[in-house]
Amino acid sequence: MDIIFLITGLLLCLIGIVGSFLPIIPGPVTSWLGILLLNLTSAVEFNLNFVLITFTVAVSVGILDYIIPILGVKKLGGSRSGQIGTTLGLIVALVILGPIGIIIGPFMGALLGEMSTNKSFQNSLKPAFGSFIGVIAGSVIKFLISLSFLFFYFDIFWGYRESFF
Repeated sequence: MDIIFLITGLLLCLIGIVGSFLPIIPGPVTSWLGILLLNLTSAVEFNLNFVLITFTVAVSVGILDYIIPILGVKKLGGSRSGQIGTTLGLIVALVILGPIGIIIGPFMGALLGEMSTNKSFQNSLKPAFGSFIGVIAGSVIKFLISLSFLFFYFDIFWGYRESFF
């Protein structure tokens, strides 16, 4: 059972890294599940503090990922319509365009959302750019956290490697 947890945990950490760029997979939380599985093996001494701290970080980053693009729109003068457009644009563009939609969607959604409030194209560009920066910033943060969780996974595994084999 330990080997199944070990392999599944590693896969979850790797999927979490990919999930840092795909909104349908909660990257840091998925990577955290990998760390949890590793800690649940009989080979590793369960570290409750570490598991709780990393869980708190994963959930916090997940929440921030939804807030950061909206703050980007708001910070650069966007309206509620631009904020809603950011979210809708991300979802619609991901379905239609796949991974490239993650970059284009929030920008276009915020732009169209702002234009729906009778703002000019020129005045709608600034909040749309804020959305774009927010999505990129959120993805980078999720990627770095998921990558650090993978590092923690290997570090823990390496410390207990003799117990597995």
